[in-house]
Amino acid sequence: MRAKTWALAVTQSALLSATVHATESNTQWVDTFIGTGGDGHTFPGAVVPFGMVQLSPDTDNPMRGVSPQPEIYKRCAGYHYDDHTIVGFSHTHFSGTGHSDLGDLLIMPMTGEVKLDAGTAENPDIGYRSRFTHDQEWSEPGYYGVDLLDYGVKAEVTATTRVGMHKYSFNKAKQGHVLLDLTSAIYNFENKVIWSDIRKINDTTLVAYRATNGWARNRQMYFAIEFSKPIDDYQFYNLDNNRYRCMNCLGKDSKHSTIENTAVKMTAGKAVKFVASFDNLDEAPLLVKVGLSAVSRKNALENLKTEVPNWDFDNVRANAKSQWANYLDKVDVEGTKAQKRQFYTALYHALQAPNIYQDVNGQYRGVDGEIHDGKGFEHYTLFSLWDTYRALHPLLTYIDPDRVSGMIQSMLVHYQQSYEKMLPIWSFHAHETWTMIGYHAVSVIADAYLKGIRDYDIDLAVEAIENTANNPVYDAIPEYKKFGYVPMDVLPESISITLEYAYDDFAIAKMYEAMGNTSKAKDYYRRAMSYKNVFNKETGYMQGLDSKGNWDPEFDPFEAKYMGPYTEGNAKQYSFYVPHDVAGLIELMGGDDEFEARLDALFDTHLSEEMIKEHEDIAGLIGNYAHGNEPSHHIAYLYNYAGKPWRTQERIRQIMDTLSSDKPDGLAGNDDVGQMSAWYIFSAMGFYPVAPGDLSYAIGAPQVPEVTLKLANGKAFKTLAKGFSDKNKYIKSVKLNGKPLDRSYITHNDIMNGGTLEYQMSSKPNKAWGQSKTQRPPSLSEYK
Repeated sequence: MRAKTWALAVTQSALLSATVHATESNTQWVDTFIGTGGDGHTFPGAVVPFGMVQLSPDTDNPMRGVSPQPEIYKRCAGYHYDDHTIVGFSHTHFSGTGHSDLGDLLIMPMTGEVKLDAGTAENPDIGYRSRFTHDQEWSEPGYYGVDLLDYGVKAEVTATTRVGMHKYSFNKAKQGHVLLDLTSAIYNFENKVIWSDIRKINDTTLVAYRATNGWARNRQMYFAIEFSKPIDDYQFYNLDNNRYRCMNCLGKDSKHSTIENTAVKMTAGKAVKFVASFDNLDEAPLLVKVGLSAVSRKNALENLKTEVPNWDFDNVRANAKSQWANYLDKVDVEGTKAQKRQFYTALYHALQAPNIYQDVNGQYRGVDGEIHDGKGFEHYTLFSLWDTYRALHPLLTYIDPDRVSGMIQSMLVHYQQSYEKMLPIWSFHAHETWTMIGYHAVSVIADAYLKGIRDYDIDLAVEAIENTANNPVYDAIPEYKKFGYVPMDVLPESISITLEYAYDDFAIAKMYEAMGNTSKAKDYYRRAMSYKNVFNKETGYMQGLDSKGNWDPEFDPFEAKYMGPYTEGNAKQYSFYVPHDVAGLIELMGGDDEFEARLDALFDTHLSEEMIKEHEDIAGLIGNYAHGNEPSHHIAYLYNYAGKPWRTQERIRQIMDTLSSDKPDGLAGNDDVGQMSAWYIFSAMGFYPVAPGDLSYAIGAPQVPEVTLKLANGKAFKTLAKGFSDKNKYIKSVKLNGKPLDRSYITHNDIMNGGTLEYQMSSKPNKAWGQSKTQRPPSLSEYK
């Protein structure tokens, strides 16, 4: 039933003859450097949509024995715009995460003396790193290039789904070297190599392997490396007693030479490097192809030969750009150059993950560590679900619904293979990290199912959802079911967990209701009301509660305490996390006017650095509102539910104007695998999925004059902001397909039916529009 999606995975080589889009494609608006500064944690390198390979420069990494170490958090993606040296190009990266791993197989070209350690940013001459400048650095979707100033080498990289391709122009140097470093990794201080090896199988080809302990434990990756010309000399190096030994020279007094040491074909250990040397490099650029596989060396070679069978770098680059054009051209945006740059770069970032994690023959490594045959579907990895269930996955249901089915089937096989019988929480590369909270895979599945996306095993999905939401060993679910909340003396972050469970249970209820299972739906709707159990009417906040019913005696609504009652946030923020029943929350807080005042206080009351010092992820502050962290993302839209949509319109403009730009530091916090970007895309169109699964979108205010979303059903949905300007930030009136729209929300069906959502903008708020309770977005307590 999923043969059509599998076909996409095996036709990569066919793309090499695809028609390349003209320069007027929307790829022209993407700036891959947006988000590489500040705490955006994005990378500028080469990747295709949802690609397994992310081939990008790394600008710093920890060096053995050197103190102080570089500031690691800034470099979660391996690259930071403030840096001025490059240590090499590695093949796997996270985009916009708050923690990191990966950085597999670092490759660095060099001339002159061979150096085996990277050196430091302060003193690059002691190592193999090179200086660079942004003036001699350039990129586009699917391609990155830079001049390595210390070597006079122009380095360029591009990629297919499973293969990275390098092009090194050595200019006037006749001889040069290419270092393959199997020890380097992002977050290297904890990403320890368990074992690695590298083998030379002929004059142009090597295969390699390494397993690492980082964020993921015993993560395995295989590599096939092919050079465009024969290697003239080579050396294997292995760390012995904190010194690298040239394996070619063992037992010899003479200088290493491939002629003298033809028997040396491989080395293995925990710190392995390889240097290939080439003569006559002034005749033509040196090309390198690297195929990746999590399964085997054989599969890495097959991936390489299937996806890049020739040495035409420019054609691979053009087809990477063509793939991006096919996606980016699904949305047409009118606006200023800066607005287009922000919008299309956000879309570019949103379409990088989840990643394909499967070889061209269908095999993939499962979360059980075993090799599985996935020919019936495309297998994906990198599910940062606490972040991405909110806006990224809902966005993908419109941009590429076919892929959504493959992503859900990947979650379902994760469930089948996991020892705990759980859907993924925060997983990547066949590993569950158990990072963050909730069981938000159920939200992704329910939202897709309710939208009619069902090309996966539905019965298995129901089984997985049921077992996940009732798992006896995961994050105090038995206590949650017993008490109606997670007690703070049982588990840290108890309030956040309770609130997020309640939302997830709402999504489950909606799915059961659509299936006609009213009994199950009723049970989960009851669980979805659990948020009321942790609301302290005396303080007016969601507050820690122990198993004996005692409120947290150390409660401070401003404090974001590590391992306290809240997850990367405080009571000010998390007391608004009831996305599925905002009307019920308004009632708890004292009605519309009081709710509006509470929202204003969130935005307008200063949050001291002292209160958030334990959480580096809390960023992008407007008062206590933290746009750089996901628990705040829906909050600006909540004024709608109190009949004050014009206040939402003000706040959206405030967030857009102060917390985003088209500069390298243009993201208010780390992009979190596309969630921040998806928030921007929805908000620029003028609406947002406050509670994925309820199939409604709260209207905010458009931030660009016009957007046309080309849907998979052949229709188009257009948002048109008439009179849009810096001054005209308010909505005067709204029409849907020419008819007045009085409600402050639209529905999924409104979008899928196609047509035009027309906003008439004004410099003055229309306080009557969307004010009536019948015109507000839906809430659980109102329709149940």
